[in-house]
This record gives sequence, structure tokens and C-alpha cells, in this order.
Amino acid sequence: MGAKASKKKGLSKEDLEFLRANTNYSVDTITSWYRGFREDCPDGKLTPDSFMQIYGNSFLTGNAKEFCDHVFRTFDRDQNGFIDFKEFLLAIHVTSSGTPEDKLNWAFSMYDV
Repeated sequence: MGAKASKKKGLSKEDLEFLRANTNYSVDTITSWYRGFREDCPDGKLTPDSFMQIYGNSFLTGNAKEFCDHVFRTFDRDQNGFIDFKEFLLAIHVTSSGTPEDKLNWAFSMYDV
């Protein structure tokens, strides 16, 4: 039981290895992102409302809610209604460091309703 409790508080070794293999981020960068994510989302879940509060102000023109809904849907890969850290970091990677093809595929998937 103690092992499960401690696993919940930190990034699991499996998740760290997965993110290391599927992004170009170092272990230090991943753990830094994780600390920030947990500060913003202590329960490890970024909800649509929280996403809108955090990122909605970034989109000053047009319908920010509609745009945030599309972005959230593409980041929530397993469609469980929230973005966990793995989904979050994979999204950050694709949108900021991914190849042009990755970014284009992501942009098209955002509007593939």
C-alpha cells in the first residue's frame, strides 16, 4: 500500500521513460514541467474549465471558449474529460518542438470534429 501512495505523489518511472522516449525533453526538463503542472493541477487533472481559465486569455479575438474546447479535445487523447500530465507534455512537445508535419497533423486534428 505504501508504494502506491508514493507513486501517486510523483511521476512514475514508466511515465518518465515514456515521455523521455516520445519527446525531445531531458529528465530534468520533464520533472520541471511536472512540478509546474502539479502546482496548477494538484490532483493531476487539467479540466476543461481550468484549461479555459489558464489559456482562454491567450486568445483575445474570436470565440476563445470554442477554440479552447477544440484544443482541449485534441490534448485529451483518451477522451476521459481531463488532461493528465502525459497528455499535457505530449501536447506541449508537438505544439512547440514537434516537426512541421506533427504540427500540421495536430492542427488538422483540432478541427476534425
